[in-house]
Amino acid sequence: MTNFDWFDKLQLKTIQLVPARSEHADYIYSLRIDPLYNTHLSPPPASAEAQRAWIERYVQREQQGEEFYFVIERLDKVACGTVRLYDFRGPSFCWGSWILDHNKSRYAAIESALLVYRIGFEHLGFDESHFDVRRENRKVISFHKKMGAITTEIDDDNEYMRLPKEVFYEKQRDIIDFLGRSAD
Repeated sequence: MTNFDWFDKLQLKTIQLVPARSEHADYIYSLRIDPLYNTHLSPPPASAEAQRAWIERYVQREQQGEEFYFVIERLDKVACGTVRLYDFRGPSFCWGSWILDHNKSRYAAIESALLVYRIGFEHLGFDESHFDVRRENRKVISFHKKMGAITTEIDDDNEYMRLPKEVFYEKQRDIIDFLGRSAD
């Protein structure tokens, strides 16, 4: 089993990322079947048990360093979402499966995105991130653009975007200042 010593350092002011495990299956499944949160996601598995089996297979991919799936928790340990890093292609990683529920902290979106980029750029050594957002998901597209992402392509369903590491680092200071945190 590969040891990722940075797993215990995935925390900011109001949230932390916890590696997804089979005990999170019911929570993850509940998010994926909830029409408030699943509008822009791929179809969910058939049951919580199917979700549990998917997570068990995922853990094997995690151990090989092929992808990373997290439950987003507030610091009081209340789960409030999920996020995943996957599709590692050369110098680029993709992220998605990003859901934030009604328990999220005020800045959970910004903080979880910061943590995702830190994992991808600092811990995994990628040079950029690529991702696609459903075209009708305007709020998320706007969020990514504010983080510095640029659109590379648009088709009938999706807007394809990328964020180079240098752009993230240029924006990170302002974001951290906005959150009232030091850069350390």
